[in-house]
Amino acid sequence: MPLEREVKLGAGPAFHLPDLAGIIEGVAVAPPETVRMETVYYDTPDLRLARWGVSLRHRAGEGWTLKLAPPPSVPGKPTAVLERDELTFQGAAKKPPAEAIEVVRAYVRRAELVPVARLSTVRRRVRLVDATGTRVAEVVDDEVSVRDGRRVAARFREIEVEVPGTNGANGSDGSELIITPLVTRLRGAGAGAPDPTPKHIRALGPRAIEPPEVAPEPLLPNAPAKDVVRRAIAESVAALLHHDPLVRTGRDPEAVHQARVATRKLRSNLRTFAPLLDPEWTEPLRSELGWLAMGLGAVRDREVLLDRMRQRTASLPPNDQRSAESLLHLLEVEIDALRKKLIEDLDSQRYIDLLESLVAAAHSPVTLPEAEQPAAGVLPALATTPWKRLRSAVKQLPETPTDPELHRIRILAKRARYAAEAVAPVAGPKAESFAKAAAKLQTVLGEHQDSVTAQSWLRAAKVTGRRAFVAGELIALERLAAQDARAKWRKVWKALDRKALRDWMP
Repeated sequence: MPLEREVKLGAGPAFHLPDLAGIIEGVAVAPPETVRMETVYYDTPDLRLARWGVSLRHRAGEGWTLKLAPPPSVPGKPTAVLERDELTFQGAAKKPPAEAIEVVRAYVRRAELVPVARLSTVRRRVRLVDATGTRVAEVVDDEVSVRDGRRVAARFREIEVEVPGTNGANGSDGSELIITPLVTRLRGAGAGAPDPTPKHIRALGPRAIEPPEVAPEPLLPNAPAKDVVRRAIAESVAALLHHDPLVRTGRDPEAVHQARVATRKLRSNLRTFAPLLDPEWTEPLRSELGWLAMGLGAVRDREVLLDRMRQRTASLPPNDQRSAESLLHLLEVEIDALRKKLIEDLDSQRYIDLLESLVAAAHSPVTLPEAEQPAAGVLPALATTPWKRLRSAVKQLPETPTDPELHRIRILAKRARYAAEAVAPVAGPKAESFAKAAAKLQTVLGEHQDSVTAQSWLRAAKVTGRRAFVAGELIALERLAAQDARAKWRKVWKALDRKALRDWMP
């Protein structure tokens, strides 16, 4: 799946492409070409794809192209570079391919994909190539006509500088060294300021730049508790929907993790806010989220284990490396099977029904009358309950807790953290500080649990000979890691169990 990295610039009728020769050392400018393109964009009637930053198009002579949403920009570091993953598909022009629809199934669900924009483009293209003739960049001058039947509804002109990217590089592959001087030359020739708005968004107009179907809304002063509950649910549902296509394509190695976090946080928040929610609505939703969490968790746990084992095996003697690779191949095969099962779950009607329920919950959770009270007076007390459960569980631990007991403490710490994060908009910065301290406890106990899981898998692996010896080496390393985490967790717990971090609790 190639990565598209480009900068878009506006241009007026009088603009002419300048000479691009000599701008980048060792790069030649190929003769310009002119091509005509007919493109049809597909979306749901309410433009869900566009509002999520996704596009699906058919272009005559090129077939179907699906572009996924760009990664979120780093706060305080906006960028003019539009970076998106591209997937191409074959298929008849009148109907989007089933393979493309599956990638964006979480957005589309039961809706229909229909033509929403037709663009006719005259493209003047200049390719920049290196000494081997390989394309390093492309500058295009597009004159775009937006069509409404035979009528031209609008026209605009756009200049693009595009370079091939490397997945996940975020500009670190050197593309900025190519893009920047080209943009500088074009701006000097009269091109407008960078504008990352894609063509079809400009064609579709204001509706296409509305917030996504699920988006957390700002909280008003003295907001009722139900608004905070709705916002917390919306945050997690939006995260799940955003990462769903990335789970399906394998584009982002963290996608399964983020989808799992969103699912677990939803379940935890539904538990925390239970006194304000209709149980007949809440319990079925939590049950289905538990089903989804199991599928995501099975894959994620093994992915974490594989990454951990790769790091551990790197420290083994060279003559053990081959046996270690063979051992880890068993884990890779296991992950492939679990991922296949997960994708089957995501393609099921059960999952689509769950997403529909979650989207409805993000807009209008079924609350009880108590949820109409001011959030500041109701929610901090509810967020205190998970903390009390955690503190009680720690006090009841023996001097040397068992592995399952420590795992239980980690789960309770995570719930206390999620509860504090959910009420932080009304409880204030101290709730955020408490959540960060709980996250540290969760992390150190997570390291312990990961080590326990690794030892369990290594002991259960059906291997003999040299591979069994390597498994023993790895078990020894993991036992040391578990001991280290055991030695640290009580100190981290004491840092969390401070009155100063609980001033926001009633």
